[in-house]
Amino acid sequence: MKILIIGGNGTIGKTVVAHFKENNQIIIAGRSNSDVNVDIVDSKSIKAMFEQIGKLDAIICIAGEAKWDDFNNLTEDDYYIGLRSKLMGQVNLVRIGQQYLNPKGSITLSTGILADDPVVKTTSAAMVNGGIHSFVQAVALEIENGIRVNVVSSGMVEDAYKKYKDYFPGHNPIPMNKVINGYVRSVNGKGNGEIIRIYN
Repeated sequence: MKILIIGGNGTIGKTVVAHFKENNQIIIAGRSNSDVNVDIVDSKSIKAMFEQIGKLDAIICIAGEAKWDDFNNLTEDDYYIGLRSKLMGQVNLVRIGQQYLNPKGSITLSTGILADDPVVKTTSAAMVNGGIHSFVQAVALEIENGIRVNVVSSGMVEDAYKKYKDYFPGHNPIPMNKVINGYVRSVNGKGNGEIIRIYN
């Protein structure tokens, strides 16, 4: 398969790329140092990326940011960081990307445990993740040409444990092989509209 992985140079992205490239043609997209550059905040940039790449069999997004801070510190503009990047960025990847997928292709988005089990300083991030979950369930009812849309929602991964452990007291780090299997299930399985939770 010809698979586009947006955010393929990140902590999770690198491991997902390493797995899929064994048997597939992989194109990595990111803001810099990638096969093709894209800023998912900008729908024109997304369109230009797909025009450059051409037809695909699968799209995986492991990108998008949101502001972490105490609720009383968050401004309206702080919320818009996550709304424009992680939420609308991924919505636009589906909205635009479907036109560049071969029939029965798949789109896999990414969120995280905060949608179901938020911690302090994550009001904005949790809101965005929950919105993506609802979007995926709804868009699966309408998207055409046999295209499937799922989202992988992981707990804190082992490779990021040292950096974020203070935010997640008592949480069990998720092994990367379990996270990879979430993306494999979405791309190679038949599920549509699924929230693939990897929390244990």
